[in-house]
Amino acid sequence: MTSQVSSPAEQADGTDETVVGAQRKPVGAKDVRRLDRVIIRFAGDSGDGMQLTGDRFTSETASFGNDLSTLPNFPAEIRAPAGTLPGVSSFQLHFADHDILTPGDAPNVLVAMNPAALKANIDDMPRGAEIIVNTDEFTKRAMQKVGYDTSPLEDGSLDGYHLHPVPLTTLTVEALKEFDLTRKEAERSKNMFALGLLSWMYHRPTEGTEKFLRSKFAKKPDIAAANIAAYRAGWNFGETTEDFAVSYEVAPAAKAFPPGVYRNISGNLALSYGLIAASRQADLPLFLGSYPITPASDILHELSKHKNFGVRSFQAEDEIAGIGAALGAAFGGSLAVTTTSGPGVALKSETIGLAVSLELPLLVVDIQRGGPSTGLPTKTEQADLLQAMYGRNGEAPVPVVAPRTPADCFDAALEAARIALTYRTPVFLLSDGYLANGSEPWRVPEPDELPDLAVQFTHSANHTLDDGTEVFWPYKRDPQTLARPWAVPGTPGLEHRIGGIEKQDGTGNISYDPANHDFMVRTRQAKIDGIEVPDLEVDDPDGARTLVLGWGSTYGPITAAVRRLRTAGQAIAQAHLRHLNPFPRNLGAVLKGYDKVVIPEMNLGQLATLVRAKYLVDAQSYNQVNGMPFKAEQLATVLKEAIDG
Repeated sequence: MTSQVSSPAEQADGTDETVVGAQRKPVGAKDVRRLDRVIIRFAGDSGDGMQLTGDRFTSETASFGNDLSTLPNFPAEIRAPAGTLPGVSSFQLHFADHDILTPGDAPNVLVAMNPAALKANIDDMPRGAEIIVNTDEFTKRAMQKVGYDTSPLEDGSLDGYHLHPVPLTTLTVEALKEFDLTRKEAERSKNMFALGLLSWMYHRPTEGTEKFLRSKFAKKPDIAAANIAAYRAGWNFGETTEDFAVSYEVAPAAKAFPPGVYRNISGNLALSYGLIAASRQADLPLFLGSYPITPASDILHELSKHKNFGVRSFQAEDEIAGIGAALGAAFGGSLAVTTTSGPGVALKSETIGLAVSLELPLLVVDIQRGGPSTGLPTKTEQADLLQAMYGRNGEAPVPVVAPRTPADCFDAALEAARIALTYRTPVFLLSDGYLANGSEPWRVPEPDELPDLAVQFTHSANHTLDDGTEVFWPYKRDPQTLARPWAVPGTPGLEHRIGGIEKQDGTGNISYDPANHDFMVRTRQAKIDGIEVPDLEVDDPDGARTLVLGWGSTYGPITAAVRRLRTAGQAIAQAHLRHLNPFPRNLGAVLKGYDKVVIPEMNLGQLATLVRAKYLVDAQSYNQVNGMPFKAEQLATVLKEAIDG
């Protein structure tokens, strides 16, 4: 994964080089300092290309071999008002020469493309951090729009930071003066100038970005050339200007990764690949019935590209149609999936209940976001747990699985598919916006490492009547799993009735018998309760008396906080739930083994409510619902107080 890097200028003219560590360094170049980790935040208007800039920096960082974690943060509007605080889009990247778990608490470097970006992010910057500002945008009108009465670049308010005033727009336009572009067109490349500057500053590879630009603008070669020129100009500006006297090296995280082939991956992409892998392992076609909704739409976009793997993607007219089509595909013998977010789950709830009654495998992927109602479409939250558990009429139990990192979304998709196919049930897969849009290195698994999800359809009669007649009973259950048989429509002799009205045990005939209904309700619940899930693993090297229990995307911040406390000599235990329904069978015993249990959640205590009700444990809830993930230092402080209290 390690690559040697040369500047675009060196690549062009073959300047003499000398090797410094894993980098090439021209003779007489500026000082190079080695760092173990860096946190960078790019910020600007939603039209400034900050997400693309951050994504390209991330891709080059991944190819270089650093461990990394990202936090994209952007407005819900397609094009938010320019120059305003609500319109600021940012991308934070934490990369290191060792194993890391979060995008970082506070950036070391801020690239602010305008006054709004500076004002929206300055409170997150620690004193001594480096701030690169695009001075061309700091006009009187732009500053007044966000509440600056005087220029923060001149009034001393930034004296505690290392300020680098750079006329990014002017320099970009000057670098592109030989191209047949209008000034407005040239200005659009200023994000590539900034990317080039940061790539020089942190010795990032450049070849991948140039290749990307040529591919992205293949039909507009002049635009591709202009962006590459701006990118190289940014690199060369860093190399030649006196304002940047030092560049930095962050060595590859060689010891953080087991041997293997790695790639950078986001949560939604990993989840998409996991669904495809599950369909191949089950030897079933994959059907996605979906309606676009933030932050789940990327899964629909990705799966639509993979018809060659037997994927059928259907963009329905609404959420209800999407899940209805998916449930129909499940009846027809496909691995059926529907993707959505919290508001869509509410609309799909009746059909999820129907899937419970029909006892067919169906994956309901909920990429959680801030709510209620439309809420915060582009911000993260974990507030759909109780909706997934209980958001249907009647007794309609559904298994719930939650990934803990972006890369873990791949394995969680496989696990959700295993449960759905084995137990003939809909399954909730609860990811969230933080995991969906964040990214990290992922080791591509070998095919023989994937689980066998092979399904046996029923092809013949499965029951003998008293008179010796062989018939098919659609609700005759497997004695181990309590799953009913899966018979594909059209199989001769296996015609059977389906629908939402209660069915008679065994025969599947419509039944209003009270005793039968009681039996079927309890049997469906017993089927979910009996799902085999691994025991909960507890990380407790020091015999702690306090346990921190988490689920979903809180894994990274919790683990980072636990590491800080143990480094400081504190004893604390950690456990993280993947299976939320049913819980691991040893969870009760684990909880009772500690004097204190703390449960951090990005909701108002939904897991804590379930744990208290089921196990009668006085779990302490620590909650946050501001649309952002926890910070490691924040949790470390809370857990330290719990230990000492």
